Amino acid sequence: MFAFIVTIHVIVSVFLIFVILLQPGKGDAMAAFAGGGGSANTVFGGRGSVTFLSKVTTVCAIIFMVTSLTLAWRSSHSDSILRARRNIAAQDAAKKAADKATTQPPAPTGQTAPAPATGGAAVPAENTQKPPATTPTQPKK
Repeated sequence: MFAFIVTIHVIVSVFLIFVILLQPGKGDAMAAFAGGGGSANTVFGGRGSVTFLSKVTTVCAIIFMVTSLTLAWRSSHSDSILRARRNIAAQDAAKKAADKATTQPPAPTGQTAPAPATGGAAVPAENTQKPPATTPTQPKK
């Protein structure tokens, strides 16, 4: 349906251009008086050329306006190409994340050893045992 409206719009646009160019200008009356420009009068009749071309122009202009408004309304109420591409990209990213999550082995649970230190001096391990408590003895008097 969209392609049909666009086709009608283009055809009417081109036809409207030709119909407007065929219409006699305001200075045509002087040319007819001088002996030129009388060919339109013989084809369409005395005043028939102005009336016929005016009616054709009016009909073409109405069709042009209706198709223009229809195409504008249709484009504003449909998904834009950029929005559609963003939705497709988001769906692809979600699919890749889901595929990645299912193909990776699950991470081990519980305590794991800390990563070894890199690029520095070795840190001695802390002594976790407390030395036995000694109480100082006071000399007896």
